[in-house]
This record gives sequence, C-alpha cells and structure tokens, in this order.
Amino acid sequence: MPTRLIRPATAADAPACADVYAPHVRESAVSFETEPPDAREVAARIEAASARHAWLVLEEDGEVRGYAYGAPFAARAAYAWSCETSVYLAPGLRRTGAGRALYEALFERLAERGYRTLVAGITLPNEASVGLHRALGFEVVGTFSRIGFKHGRWHDVLRLQRPLGPQDGSAPAPLR
Repeated sequence: MPTRLIRPATAADAPACADVYAPHVRESAVSFETEPPDAREVAARIEAASARHAWLVLEEDGEVRGYAYGAPFAARAAYAWSCETSVYLAPGLRRTGAGRALYEALFERLAERGYRTLVAGITLPNEASVGLHRALGFEVVGTFSRIGFKHGRWHDVLRLQRPLGPQDGSAPAPLR
C-alpha cells in the first residue's frame, strides 16, 4: 500500500495538479473547461483558493496524485459562509479512499475557517462521484438539465449541499 500524505498545496504543486486535472478536461465532461489550464494558471488558482478557502493535495510516495479545494459559491455577501468544493484524482485512484480522505481533510479546514455550507456540482452520469458525495453527507438539492454542452452533447449537472460546523443559527465573524 502506498504511503499517503494530505497537505496544503503550494505553487510548486501546480504542474502536478495540472497533470491530474488535464485528462478530466480533455477526455470527459467532469469539468466544463474545454482546454486544460497550464501550471501557471493552476498556481494562481491554488493561491486564490488558499487565501480564503483551502487547496489540499494528496501525495502517494511523494508524488501528487489528487487534490481538493474550496472556492466561493457566489459573490453576494450573504453567501460568505458557503463554498463550493471539488476533488480530482489521477487515473487509478477512484474507489481507493483517496477522494474521501481529501474531502474529509478539506472539510475540517473549511470548518476551521467558519464555513457553514458546502455545495458541489456533478456532471451526470457519474455514479462514483455521486456515491462519494452522498457517503460524506451531501444531499441532492436539484438538477440543472442540459446546462452544459461538451464533446458534442448536452449534460445535466446534479447539485448537492452539506451542512458544516454549528447549525445553531449563528454566524461566525465575517471571513477575511
């Protein structure tokens, strides 16, 4: 069994994260991007996510093989305590516990930062991702039908959400 480590991402991880992400962009509709971002763009995304949310990488035997991050859900001030989450894994890591491990570590960091609601979007069909999210406490809140066009066809996107942190009606101090 490989040695796994989950840690905060740095700009130095950008090339490996770009390599993990590229097949999801090129070969599937998991991401609605049409061109894989280069390492420079991924470094900027890591920096942006890390400033207020989090971006974590999973290393196996010293090699980055997956990542998860939180990002703003929406721009309006009332959404400040909600964030969108994503997880991407290198080929061969599905159903190995890697996605769960990344997400659990991410959720802990987001809770520490005061976030109260997590949101996710899954391009359908994707039973593995739906299963992971449901197993981690996400509930389906709706489906956008035929919302994205990629690889010559329309795709639906399932939307899910999960509570995080205290649900007592209070809000923490504003996030900065």
